[in-house]
Amino acid sequence: MSIHFTVSELTRNLFHSLGLDHERAPRPLNPEESLLLECYLAGQIPESAWSDYVFETPDLARHAEARRLSH
Repeated sequence: MSIHFTVSELTRNLFHSLGLDHERAPRPLNPEESLLLECYLAGQIPESAWSDYVFETPDLARHAEARRLSH
C-alpha cells in the first residue's frame, strides 16, 4: 500500500493545520474585479457568466461568499 500526496496538498494541509489558510483571506480585488463583484451581487450578471469569471479568477467566489456571510 502506498500513499501519494502532491506538494500543493501537503502545503495546503500545513497551512490549514497552522490556521494560516490562504483561502480564508482572499487577496484584495483590483477595481475592475470589485466592480464585477458588485454587479454580480446586485443581480446584474447571470450565473452562467459568473461561473466563467470565477473560473478565471477564483478569488471572486471567495469574496462573494464572504460578502454573503457578512450580510
